[in-house]
Amino acid sequence: MRPIFDTSAYRYPNEQMILALTLLLVLAVIAISATVTLCTSGLFVAGMLLLSFQMNQSHHQTLVRHALPITPSSQPRLARLVSICTARLQPGPVEVYAAPGNQLNAYTFGVSNPKVVVLFSPLFELMDADELRFVIGHELGHVRLGHTWLNSLLGGMAGIPSPFTAAILLAFAFRWWNRSCEFSADRAGLLACGSLEKAVSALVKLVAGARAADTRAYQRALASIEAEDDTALNRFGEALSTHPMLVRRIAELRRYAATPQYRTLQQQVDQNQPQ
Repeated sequence: MRPIFDTSAYRYPNEQMILALTLLLVLAVIAISATVTLCTSGLFVAGMLLLSFQMNQSHHQTLVRHALPITPSSQPRLARLVSICTARLQPGPVEVYAAPGNQLNAYTFGVSNPKVVVLFSPLFELMDADELRFVIGHELGHVRLGHTWLNSLLGGMAGIPSPFTAAILLAFAFRWWNRSCEFSADRAGLLACGSLEKAVSALVKLVAGARAADTRAYQRALASIEAEDDTALNRFGEALSTHPMLVRRIAELRRYAATPQYRTLQQQVDQNQPQ
């Protein structure tokens, strides 16, 4: 049996550095704040983690009642795509659900295993198989790189009671790390689908929806996205967001796809086949 190729080498270069800086900032706030003691901060973080775990459990129970697990018997086509992506990226234990709704979106959550990936049903109507593989791979990348449980940890730490200025700094640092995670997860999506063109079209469709259904509409949507960073207001808004502007995500994917590192990883990941 061919050995499984398991890697997280697609991680965005600055992600771990940003995480380290965020943690150092949290520790600095705890150390210099006259209003919060180390003991109180530790209890606060522990409480936030416990609350996060309980909320995850509750959300999972609600999801089971309203969503459909993607299995070979319930949805064979989607299950095959999930199987391919999990074989390629090796995220560990994961459950994938198809949820009703009217939004073009996907997300992952979970503190303990198995982590859960949720795909909203409109995705299946608008995207082809390769675009869906990008979306699924993006979410599995979050799982593989530990973003799901780290979000709960950092979210709790960023909420430590602190002076207003420190709280603002923590919030900005947390969002900075979130944005670097999105770049990493986009790389995972690219490795899962194996096509830069399909990765970009999936991102465009997530924003433009049915307006990107034909070639002309797609080009108009892409042109609009590529003008996102032309205004200072949009650039400032990005600093407040957990996601980079789409124009930056697309530019980063194009840059990464042109590197020897990507080409090597893609060849190795392509060897992983579902059982």
